[in-house]
Parts: sequence; structure tokens; C-alpha cells
Amino acid sequence: MPDDELNRDATIVRDTRIVRDIATWPNLITLVRLLCLPVFVWLLLGRHDRAYAGWLLGVLGATDWVDGWVARRFNQVSEFGKIFDPTADRLMFIVAIVCIMIDGAAPWWFCLAVLVREVTFGATVAVLKLFFGMDRFDVTYLGKWATFLLMFVFPGFVMGNSSIGISAFFEAFAWVAGPIGLALSYYTAVAYIPTIRQSLRAGRAHRNDLAT
Repeated sequence: MPDDELNRDATIVRDTRIVRDIATWPNLITLVRLLCLPVFVWLLLGRHDRAYAGWLLGVLGATDWVDGWVARRFNQVSEFGKIFDPTADRLMFIVAIVCIMIDGAAPWWFCLAVLVREVTFGATVAVLKLFFGMDRFDVTYLGKWATFLLMFVFPGFVMGNSSIGISAFFEAFAWVAGPIGLALSYYTAVAYIPTIRQSLRAGRAHRNDLAT
């Protein structure tokens, strides 16, 4: 009987920790941003309203830092959030690019080049973590800036091909900033190779320590 009570208490404590790890303000912000993605898809491909779709995508890009700042500011950094936030960001980014490519608001070759980088890099990291035990590593500031820049380039293309009065400004910005963001994204992907190797070695060392 006492063992049953101890197991039950341990289960309650574990479940409480899981809930606390998930039910945080940063994760809620990430969830709200993720739920805006269907609205963007509907605006762009359903209503064919590039102005509002581009504006919403720009807001989603501009608020990318908010959840991370809230997590650090209020000490709500969680293991779930470390996975949920970048996964949601990558999902929003990829879906948005595919929709923009379907709509034709941005050059198909530019969309394809960004997609190849995002999907290839994301899939490689996921496989190395799941099947080779690679330790998690932090994104570099240059990598963050490349992604942040591209998050404004695509809204620029969308709004640049809309009927708003300053569409030419947004299109010019997209054409200037786009190649820079694209080049930075590929540069950072190559620059991550030493970090990935180090994380793989750290993961193997950690597994060996557990085995001994």
C-alpha cells in the first residue's frame, strides 16, 4: 500500500511538472502565432488579398522574438518550449513560402532556394538528433538575423505585388534584402558544420557515460 501511494505521488509530481513545462506564457504566444497561419493561408489563397496577407505575415515575423524574450524575462524557459518554438517557426515559414510560391507573389526560384535550405537543414538536424543522439545546439546570431531578414522579405514580395499605394517600396525592399538574406542563410548552414560535429561528439560521449 505505501508503495502504491509513493508511485501515485510520483506520478502526480511528474504530471504537474509536465503541465507547468507546457502551460507557460511563451508557449501560449507561440501557439497563438501558429494559429494565425491558417488565417494567412485563407487571406492569400482564399480571398486573394495580398495586402492583408502580407501585413499578417509581417506581424508574425516581427513577433518572432516575443516568446523567447518573455521566456527569459520571466524565467519560463522550458524544455518543451525549446522544441515547440523553433518547430512552430519553421512550420510557419515553410507553409508561408509554399503558399506564396503557389500564389506567384514571389519568384519561384527564390522560394525554392529558401525551401531547399530550410527543409534540408531542418531534416538533417532532426535525423542526427533522433537517430545519432546529437546534442542540442543554439542557433547563432547570424543565423537568427538571416531568418529574421527573410521573414520580412516574403511579406515584402506579397505586399509589393498588391494594390496598395506603396507597393513599389515593398517590392524594392524585397529585391534588395532577399539575396542578402538568402546568401546569409546558406552561409550559416555551412558554418554550422563544425558545431554539428561537436554536438555529435558530445552526444556520443553522453551515451557512453550512461552506458558505463
